[in-house]
Amino acid sequence: MMASRFRFLPAYRLKRLAEFKRVFEARRVASDERIVVYAADNGLEHPRLGLSVSRKVGGAVKRNRWKRLLREAFRLNVARLPTGVDLVIVPRSNYEPQLEPLAQSLVQLARRAAKRRRQP
Repeated sequence: MMASRFRFLPAYRLKRLAEFKRVFEARRVASDERIVVYAADNGLEHPRLGLSVSRKVGGAVKRNRWKRLLREAFRLNVARLPTGVDLVIVPRSNYEPQLEPLAQSLVQLARRAAKRRRQP
């Protein structure tokens, strides 16, 4: 089935606190007016996604909307993202989330952060 290739599988998620800490400590960052993307090598053949959506963004409804849209942007663009990298995304609190602009930002910023992680 064609739709199965676009699923957001558990293998594509960051789950443990140690994984998030490793990405934040790598200090490979790229940002724009919508989101901040942190990147670190993961030694896998695919990217993984972690979300850090704080209460500064808004109430539970708004935070959950951010998370849904960011997961969807990742799911639809996983083939365009750099491989072998863990990404942690932090949304900006003053932006109203929309799927298309978030997807564009995610791809651009993930590539930019991935380049930075390879530099000495």
